[in-house]
Amino acid sequence: MSIYVGNLSYEITQGDIHDVFAEYGTVKRVHIPTDRDTGRVRGFAFVEMETEAEENKAIETLNGAMWMDRELKVNKARPREDNRKSFSGRRNNRF
Repeated sequence: MSIYVGNLSYEITQGDIHDVFAEYGTVKRVHIPTDRDTGRVRGFAFVEMETEAEENKAIETLNGAMWMDRELKVNKARPREDNRKSFSGRRNNRF
């Protein structure tokens, strides 16, 4: 399971996030998505922790907390949705 962490500062680093979440248990992974074109941090991250109990404690404590002058949005990450357009509308499904 992963934790979604939103409303982050654009100056955030993996080390910053790791340090905050390590207070609630063992952090297995931190992923901060960046914009493909600019390489700039997109303002959110995903954190994986050792156990679900650790994740739940971090979510309960950090959701709504102020950090780096921002109110964090912290919850269980939802599975990624496939936003690609379908080609099924093409005539005879030929390319």
